[in-house]
Amino acid sequence: MGDPKGFIKLGRKPVPKRPIEERLKDYEYVYEPMAEGELKDQAARCMDCGVPFCNTGCPLGNLIPDWNDLVYRDQWKRAIDRLHATNNFPEFTGMLCPAPCESACVLTINSDPVAIKEIELSIINRAFDEGWVVPKPPPPEIRTGKKVAIVGSGPAGLAAAQQLNWAGHYVTVFEKDDRVGGLLRYGIPDYKIEKWVVERRVELMAEEGIKFRVNANVGEDPTTENLRVDFDAVVLAVGAWQGRNMPVPGRDLGGVHFAMDYLVQQNRRVAGLPVEEEEISAKGKNVIILGGGDTSADCLGNANREGCASVKVLTHGPKPPDSPDPLEWPDAPFVLHTYPAHEEGGERGWSVAVTGFSGNRKVEKMHCVETKREGGKTTPIEGTEFEVDVDLVLLAIGFTGPVRDKLLGDLNLGYTERGAVRSETGFATSQPDVFVCGDARLGADLIVTAIAEGRKAARQTDEFLMGRSLLPG
Repeated sequence: MGDPKGFIKLGRKPVPKRPIEERLKDYEYVYEPMAEGELKDQAARCMDCGVPFCNTGCPLGNLIPDWNDLVYRDQWKRAIDRLHATNNFPEFTGMLCPAPCESACVLTINSDPVAIKEIELSIINRAFDEGWVVPKPPPPEIRTGKKVAIVGSGPAGLAAAQQLNWAGHYVTVFEKDDRVGGLLRYGIPDYKIEKWVVERRVELMAEEGIKFRVNANVGEDPTTENLRVDFDAVVLAVGAWQGRNMPVPGRDLGGVHFAMDYLVQQNRRVAGLPVEEEEISAKGKNVIILGGGDTSADCLGNANREGCASVKVLTHGPKPPDSPDPLEWPDAPFVLHTYPAHEEGGERGWSVAVTGFSGNRKVEKMHCVETKREGGKTTPIEGTEFEVDVDLVLLAIGFTGPVRDKLLGDLNLGYTERGAVRSETGFATSQPDVFVCGDARLGADLIVTAIAEGRKAARQTDEFLMGRSLLPG
């Protein structure tokens, strides 16, 4: 505990952001680094609780009070060692995680939580600047001769790959797209995580001995049969990319798209890569985004940067409360989340249900009705029908699980009620040499959960291959 009175003397300081008018002109990272002195003050607010709920609030079990104290004491090298002990990719979580650890911080009961997420990001950024993050290939003498295929290169797949490689197995990561990273690469805008951050980590993993194969449509090339013959174990980390549809009249009109289709295209355009499908662009258009979560906010930020004529974010449920219910602690509370994208322009609306779309080949109007929440159900209010002029509709209303491609069809593992791939015991499936982790196993979830899943699946895969495992998780 750096300063026994730090949490009394010091308040939480928000992470500085670039000016709105500046960041709307580019796709660079929204936030600015916090000054080192201010960062140490924030670390001093950590109370080193007897029972640190922040640790249990984090799916990775990060040793948060430890590295808060080390930052306060200017022991940054020890801090990154403690951080890397539980988290393979703190630069990813430091930028993208919604920080359930902060919701679980004991200070949250009657004050503002410790700025855990910013401290985490500052530790890993300092470590890269100082040259402390280097490849760690396993020594040749611990190589097992076993080969593992990881299908999917998002955070779960990358975490599983790194852990299994460190255990001494030969690991190949298969990615269906032309770049490694999964959701990190094509699902999340650059203003939240610039892609050189992902590339830097992937390059380190390649130097550690992990092989990456892109443009790999597993199930066809390689075939499912060849995959299982050539590898001793397979870990499925294919994500949950299948968007939830809206079966209403006019859904098939031009201009009505899944949000992820738009985000992938926009990420490719920003990277200077070709877009082969029908172009989806918000430039100069009246845009409606349906849904109120992270994907919706990502679409909003992109639409504003493209120069849309107008943009509205509509949600079928009621507006969440502005402040949390104290009884929800230490769980993440149900509150209204305002992301940087919401500060940059556009309207937000709640309690709106869509009854259909209309137009001449392309969507021109969206037909809606106001709703109310009764008995846990959202129902339309009679006589409140209205229309909205629109040129582009983006469906960001959730995901229904992995895309059911040939690989999953061949393996025939079954699905849960959420549409995720069914696991039997832990991360094992009905096929003894096939394991599943991340969003593919749970349904769409947090990035920190995906990394935790990858680590745990790696341990269980290692146990299957060797009879025991020394991997954490």
